[in-house]
Amino acid sequence: MLVLAGFVGGTIWGGYLARRRKGDRLDMLQYATSSGIVFGLLAYFASLIFLRIIS
Repeated sequence: MLVLAGFVGGTIWGGYLARRRKGDRLDMLQYATSSGIVFGLLAYFASLIFLRIIS
């Protein structure tokens, strides 16, 4: 669940960032995709570390 939230949050953040920098539609798509993947991976590794600490 945390990974999905990271992916969605990263996608929204990337789209917002590209729009703020006055990018066109393809720029927004690229920023949203790459940010979503990066945030999703960070959330995945954070959840792995968290689960290792708990158990």
